[in-house]
Amino acid sequence: MSIIKGRVRKFGENIDTDGITPAARLHLPIDELKNYAFEPIVKDFIKTVKDGDVIVAGNNFGCGSSREQATEVVKVLGINFVICESMARIYFRNCIGLGLYPIICKGASQIFNEGDEIEIDTEKGELKNLKSGKAVSFNPLSGTAEKIRKAGGILPLLKKVMEG
Repeated sequence: MSIIKGRVRKFGENIDTDGITPAARLHLPIDELKNYAFEPIVKDFIKTVKDGDVIVAGNNFGCGSSREQATEVVKVLGINFVICESMARIYFRNCIGLGLYPIICKGASQIFNEGDEIEIDTEKGELKNLKSGKAVSFNPLSGTAEKIRKAGGILPLLKKVMEG
């Protein structure tokens, strides 16, 4: 999986976990909670999100509480990559733990707009806007973090290890 293409879903700065999963909806099972994902930021996001979309955001994505639902709902929506200028440490860890690929990349939010087609090269560590041709580099995941992500998250990896 070294080259992936997707449609950009663009977000701004300081997207907190309440904006991703509203606190008033946290009592819902994840399959229902997904209907309210990003609702405070993008009304009816659920009606426009597609499997394979890619989040591109500014600084401080995933700040706020450490609720795992804010990461899990992104995965349930079919989004496998979260790209931003900077990310809350616990959100980054939750991405790895659930099998999402978090990419911290300075300059990424400046070269992408909502709906652009993105190409992600996880081997070279490059993001490319296929509309404009602009590209930026990032440090690909490696080591234990990549091993966990490739397995689909920490629980699938542990299950695999336990089965021997």
